[in-house]
Amino acid sequence: MHPGLRLISSKSPEDTQEPARDESSLDDAGLLDAYSKAVIQAVDVASPAVVNIEVRAGRRSPEAQSNRRSGGGSGFAFTPDGLILTNSHVVHRAREIEVSLSNGRRLQATRVGDDPDTDLAVIRVSATDLPTISFGDSAALRSGQLVVAIGNPLGFEATVTAGVVSALGRSLRSRTGRLMHDIIQTDAALNPGNSGGPLVNSRGQVIGVNTAIILPAQGICFAIPSRTAEFVASLLIRDGRVRRAWLGLGGQPARLKRRLVNDHALKIEAGILVLHVEKDSPAERAGVREGDVLVGFGERAVTSVDDLHRMLTEAQIGVKLQLEILRNSHLEKLEIVPSESPEND
Repeated sequence: MHPGLRLISSKSPEDTQEPARDESSLDDAGLLDAYSKAVIQAVDVASPAVVNIEVRAGRRSPEAQSNRRSGGGSGFAFTPDGLILTNSHVVHRAREIEVSLSNGRRLQATRVGDDPDTDLAVIRVSATDLPTISFGDSAALRSGQLVVAIGNPLGFEATVTAGVVSALGRSLRSRTGRLMHDIIQTDAALNPGNSGGPLVNSRGQVIGVNTAIILPAQGICFAIPSRTAEFVASLLIRDGRVRRAWLGLGGQPARLKRRLVNDHALKIEAGILVLHVEKDSPAERAGVREGDVLVGFGERAVTSVDDLHRMLTEAQIGVKLQLEILRNSHLEKLEIVPSESPEND
């Protein structure tokens, strides 16, 4: 052996030890497993109650042309005796409604009640043993919370997507133009056909009813909160519609002149310019004219059409109330008795 060399063992002490584990990788894997389990648990609880809805327009007849499938969406059973919640825009003008259950059964459904202003509807099938979902409390939601959407996008039944609550307290226009409040924004992917399906929490409880997406944006989807859905559903079951007060006038926001605000000590800077008054309506009987500017209703200030809509509840029907208007720079007070709002066509 060369005097300047010495033998080195082929195995060092380090080689006899097990490779070090990456603790952060183990933690990530555990988190992903927990996330998957939460989604799976929510789906197991909720998916049996989710239904596919197909609607047909036109008169009932043997001809396929007048009895064709015209659309559809999703829904979910919330009572075992056949009550199903969905979106109004899914069933609003339907002549025939057919529901496919998660077990493959297909049943004809009838519309119990419909409210286009909140985009909610209740339909019923003849069954006594439907699996159901319970409602959770949407008021307890927090931004960032895990949510799962279940529905039938583009005809693909029982599709599951997961995401988080992106924001709370959003406002969204219904198809009637009325503003819906406290809407949930989520990034759980929704597509046409998801409408009316449930948005559930990790316990499988309904905390929202999926209602809208913004195209072509990605990850911006909306759901009606469960508190609103429960309240509206109870009214639809009771009356078949949501009763609201009606004045019979149309208008647009109008900025008030500073002089008028000061002269009449108004606490607002905008009102509603009356553009038309419907014939034989409460507004016409009260003496409202085109060109008037509405600034107060029932001793409350009114600055926009949305303000007025919020005030026109069932409690105001048939009640004598005060209407404050600006007419030719003069502040006048009229008495008005709102009637029940006509049904939406």
